[in-house]
Amino acid sequence: MNNINAIILDWAGTTVDYGCFAPVSAFIAAFDSFGVKVGIKETRAPMGLAKRKHIEVMFQNMGLQYTQADVDEIYKRFEPALFEVLSAHADPLPGVVETIKSIRKMGIAIGSTTGYTKAMMDVVASAAKEKGYAPDCLVCPDDTGGIGRPAPYMLWRNLEKLNIPSINEVLKIGDTEADIQEGKNAGCLSVGVLKGSSMLEMSSSHEAARQKYIEAGADYVIEDISALPLLIKAFNGGA
Repeated sequence: MNNINAIILDWAGTTVDYGCFAPVSAFIAAFDSFGVKVGIKETRAPMGLAKRKHIEVMFQNMGLQYTQADVDEIYKRFEPALFEVLSAHADPLPGVVETIKSIRKMGIAIGSTTGYTKAMMDVVASAAKEKGYAPDCLVCPDDTGGIGRPAPYMLWRNLEKLNIPSINEVLKIGDTEADIQEGKNAGCLSVGVLKGSSMLEMSSSHEAARQKYIEAGADYVIEDISALPLLIKAFNGGA
């Protein structure tokens, strides 16, 4: 195993928006206005996917017939509902700003991927930066032909931008099954974060959330983001 020289972080539920509530509320509102009642569990299950794909998976998980026109119509309702609340849900999670400063001092590059579009991230990233959090680069599904998680392309694009030559030098960190699978499909170690995560919000306990991460393929599960520096040091010989 090579030293870790880069981490790739998710956004909502991992570094900002404790509990990942902005997209949850927007999806529920969009489906409701379309005449389909959905619960929080159905809404959270596909979290981490690109948003159109998220809508498709919600339909599938509920056993409902749908057309692409249905997906398009719900997305048209979802997008403005999300933009209404995005800036109010861009606060960095507790410990994120301090943790990122610590990791930067270690010489580690900091990338990020998301299920949000570039237009959505223009709002979130700007608001988060004002509050002290800004990764070295950000890749959205827009940057990879609209293909988001669990495909590895956004993560690989980070490696290009950060000039990281080997996937073995990377840790992927996130709060959903899709995050974990993104890392595994890219070929790197995946880390699930419990505190503030969508996974924990839809689980009955910390242990249940931890088990879901493991079942999704997580190599490590940490309590919160502040545990990352110690994990990186363990890989890098305590440096």
